[in-house]
Amino acid sequence: MADFTSTQCLLFSDLCQRPVVLSFDQRQGSSDGGAVLLQAANRRYGLIESMADCLHDRRQLGKVEHRLVELIRQRVHGLACGYPDANDTARLGADPIHKMLLGRDPLTGRDLASQPTLSRFENTVGAQALYRMGMKLAERAIQRHGKRLGGHARRVSIDLDPTDDTTHGAQQLSFFNTHYDNWCYLPMLGFVSFDDEPDQYLCAAVLRPGNVGATSGAVGVLRRLIKLVRTSLPKARIRVRLDGGFASAALFEFLDREPGVEYVVAMGSNAVLKRKAEEAIVVARIISGLSDETEHVYDETLYAAHSWKRARRVIIKAEVVQQGNKAPKDNLRFVVTNLKQSSQWIYEEVYCQRGVIENRIKELKALEVDRTSCCSFWANQLRVLMTAAAYVLMQEIRLAAALTAMARAQVWTLRERLLKLGVRVVASVRRIVLHLPESLPFRDVFRQVAFALGAAAG
Repeated sequence: MADFTSTQCLLFSDLCQRPVVLSFDQRQGSSDGGAVLLQAANRRYGLIESMADCLHDRRQLGKVEHRLVELIRQRVHGLACGYPDANDTARLGADPIHKMLLGRDPLTGRDLASQPTLSRFENTVGAQALYRMGMKLAERAIQRHGKRLGGHARRVSIDLDPTDDTTHGAQQLSFFNTHYDNWCYLPMLGFVSFDDEPDQYLCAAVLRPGNVGATSGAVGVLRRLIKLVRTSLPKARIRVRLDGGFASAALFEFLDREPGVEYVVAMGSNAVLKRKAEEAIVVARIISGLSDETEHVYDETLYAAHSWKRARRVIIKAEVVQQGNKAPKDNLRFVVTNLKQSSQWIYEEVYCQRGVIENRIKELKALEVDRTSCCSFWANQLRVLMTAAAYVLMQEIRLAAALTAMARAQVWTLRERLLKLGVRVVASVRRIVLHLPESLPFRDVFRQVAFALGAAAG
């Protein structure tokens, strides 16, 4: 492939009946004109600045060109715009929009930090600072929505979910995980949702070794999130929803000790639970045989594993699945809960609603939260936290797009339609003007999002 310099031209001779020349020489231009929305969203949280305050700069002040808060801003904005690697700064170093987002003059200000500077930064943050940064992420996210709701919410739901982060190389604490059948990390992601709102807001992102169980660190994360929710929304009921990997004696003991906390936790099947579900599965088989359709029956029982100190209510979903020409297949599901409502309502209206968390995790992976390619485990945790911060800002932009066609858009759609805009930057002593395309297809949505994030008509 030809190695084009930044100013060499490309020529098309069969367009518009005359030659068309493409020249990469627009020094006042950027392809990320809409990224100004990210900084506007961050003002609602103060997230980047609060994360930077968790770090202690040990560099010699006289030799510092890029403050720590600027390095975090650069990485968070880059991740949101689709630049996941520190190497990307080689192409973005002089980008006027990205310089402006760091508070620099877009045309005459210093270029962005280089890849070596970013790599050194990522590898110098220790475990204690990362813990504080994770706490700030949770604190700012929950406080922001508590303020948005005026301190009033009937119910706050907390969802935790593990996911696999495939590793390729010699990363610290990368192990082979038999469940996912690959070498990986096993990050745990936490979300909060309010009343019947459709979105789940990211508030925790903890990188873990690839060989840990799903329950590792779950109690600590829940303890911190519950405390923050009670501070910001003191009158709200708290509901915890978890999948089967989290079911453990320690987790249930913790949840039972927390006053006013409701929980719905899936549990894996075993011989005792199968025996308790025999009657329900027989009924489901009879109904399915009569209808030739997939059918399910709900039941409940009291159950106590050997490691539990007391019995708890277990919801049983006995399902028989019809798969065309295949033989009917039994499908048993068990959910442990302290709720008092009917078995069917708890399973369908409470537990099943956590399934949309998979969509949030897909969005995080679209921002490349799994780009954990540093050798150091703690450097990779920092990358996960910075990606989480980028996702929080993208969720704020989506929230600002309420009542528009993009109210439920995925983050990659928001990025393509609202952030990745061609722009020409004109700077004077008095102001900076960003000239966006007049023919922008989503101009009305962009204007509404900008106004919702604090812009004024001018």
